[in-house]
Amino acid sequence: MLSRVDRAFGQRIEATVRNHHRRRLTRLGWGHVFDGQPGEWAKGGPPPRPGSYVEVLVDGAEALPAIAHAIASARSHVHLAGWHFSPDFQLEERGRSLRELLADAAERVDVCLLAWAGAPLPLFRPDRRDVRHTLERLTGGTRIRHGLDAHERPMHCHHEKLVIIDGDLAFVGGIDLTTLDGDRYDTRDHPARGSHGWHDATALLRGPAVADVAAHFALRWREVTGESLPQTEAPAEAGALDVQVVRTVPEHVYEALPAGDFTIAETYLSALTSAQRFIYLESQFLWSPEIVEVLTSKLKTPPSDEFRLIVVLPARPNNGREDTRGQLGVLIDADEGRNRFLACTLYQPGTKPASGVYVHAKIGIVDDRWLTIGSANLNEHSLFNDTEMNVVVIDEKLVRAVRMRLWAEHLECDESELELPVHELVDECWRPRAEAELARIQEGRPPAHRLVRLEQVSPRSRGLLGPLNGLLVDG
Repeated sequence: MLSRVDRAFGQRIEATVRNHHRRRLTRLGWGHVFDGQPGEWAKGGPPPRPGSYVEVLVDGAEALPAIAHAIASARSHVHLAGWHFSPDFQLEERGRSLRELLADAAERVDVCLLAWAGAPLPLFRPDRRDVRHTLERLTGGTRIRHGLDAHERPMHCHHEKLVIIDGDLAFVGGIDLTTLDGDRYDTRDHPARGSHGWHDATALLRGPAVADVAAHFALRWREVTGESLPQTEAPAEAGALDVQVVRTVPEHVYEALPAGDFTIAETYLSALTSAQRFIYLESQFLWSPEIVEVLTSKLKTPPSDEFRLIVVLPARPNNGREDTRGQLGVLIDADEGRNRFLACTLYQPGTKPASGVYVHAKIGIVDDRWLTIGSANLNEHSLFNDTEMNVVVIDEKLVRAVRMRLWAEHLECDESELELPVHELVDECWRPRAEAELARIQEGRPPAHRLVRLEQVSPRSRGLLGPLNGLLVDG
């Protein structure tokens, strides 16, 4: 009886949340986000830009030195936008701090840093006072120019993580240049370090698509500071990829975007609906009813017997743990014991008590053909209420290479060992490894390997905290 009541209550609330977002976006002229046919690119926003180049940099030890090198090599300007910045954050092992790196660059080129102004009330970190103090330590006595963006939707934030160099190189991803909440500098081996590890990723972007990232930064800088940044020439072709820049910008936050921009939700829903062979997701959170509805449909009526859905999430997210676990329960129910769905997390091998690897990457892969990476999690904050930016690529060679790179890391093997079809890899490699490691941890033994199945989920009603919160604060 309790289970039936729980399920019915859950379904009712999730439907209410979905209907609310549909009505809200329809009023804004964005109703097609939910109604589009299965496709590839977002119809709203800038179109895919041909002639672009993308390189996916996985984990801090690969991504952060590349960002540091680009900043140090800048010829005209460095523009950064982020959720939070730490003056003493090091982008290279035993390297200069972020303050030193940016201060040195500002002696040669224009450096503009755009940070979220922080929570208006000291109920969340960082709050307004935290940010003002941190930015003074970061920019005081330097030529670094900065803006504090308080144009957020109530109870939400500016979450994107952008670095733009000279208008022809950009980093778009999930890595914050801060020590707040965790140590972002980790290697693909995620060795035991005395604290939890950190798995993350960012995209290095060159070519025409960089202009769309730069235009977004310029819009925000103008709205916050009143200053129009000098226009730069559109970057020349730098590769053979079509790349689309997508974003979330809530309505009525910026005068230049009165109806907002919801192309991240649009492209995710379209791509997931189009999936035929598999869906692979890495995210900090997974409690968007819109996303879970599509995933549930795929599990209930799979395109084929070989269809698989694999998600990699943190074992203990810094908030919203029960929100995600409850939604995982929905997906497990939809799978009906057919083993098409697998939820995993990552741990640092050899740690006792077992210490997790915090999954902070925001990556979506469909059928080894469609890829998105950026700052957006799979929750209502990222899809409808925070500002976010992702890039989307459709290219079989690149997308498969990224998936193989990630799976080789998680399975601790060489990519040559991953030539099997995806459903066989999930059934014969992922699931046995993840189950065995979960058993070790439950027995009190240190994990021998990285990949661990996410253990017992919460009742569905516990998974409604995120959607209910989203409904209450974005009404």
